[in-house]
Amino acid sequence: MFKLTRYGLKELVIATVCSLAAFVVVPACAKFLPWWAIAAILAPVLIVYMWVLWFFRDPERDVPRGEGLFIAPADGRIADITNIGPDSELGRDGVCIGIFMNIFNVHLSRCPVDGTVESIDHRPGAFLDVRDPHASERNESTTIRLKYEHRGAEYPVVFRQIAGLVARRIVTDLAQGQPVTRGQRVGMIKFGSRLELLVPAELVSKVCVEVGQISRGAETVLVESDPGGSQ
Repeated sequence: MFKLTRYGLKELVIATVCSLAAFVVVPACAKFLPWWAIAAILAPVLIVYMWVLWFFRDPERDVPRGEGLFIAPADGRIADITNIGPDSELGRDGVCIGIFMNIFNVHLSRCPVDGTVESIDHRPGAFLDVRDPHASERNESTTIRLKYEHRGAEYPVVFRQIAGLVARRIVTDLAQGQPVTRGQRVGMIKFGSRLELLVPAELVSKVCVEVGQISRGAETVLVESDPGGSQ
């Protein structure tokens, strides 16, 4: 079943109204325009409308079960895997995995792990191409910090929604103190962007992906923790 996300309601309504208007007005001008001109006008309208529907799709996913699994927060391509330090958003040593989303990917943001929302920090900024090395620091972004419990200890886990060259709106459907579950829909970045997952070094037993690999939000496992608890 083809399902649309509620995060795209405004855009879907606008696209539907504009498309219907075009299909009413343009054929009404048939006595002034040849058939091929009408087709040339309506074909792009139909293509754009179908793309808008495709962009705001909300597919069901099979979320992996098991302890200590950190899943992809979005569809896309693994752009980089970087060791980070205490000066990062995580505040300690860890690993940052970046996912690049193009305009054809599912753009829903998913929670990478079970936890509790500690803070949500929206930062205005630029709209550089997310492949630019300065984009993570300079672009508009929302940083979500989670409290994650593993083997009796608490750890910070961070994931970031980062706007891109085309993206102009970040939706974050979360509140401070809210419990979240792995794979839960938590928002959306509209029209091209980047997601980052930051995991403490103590929880990284295995990085399960490579740069260039395609990820599926809520399904692809990015990081595994030691089931015995690496503390």
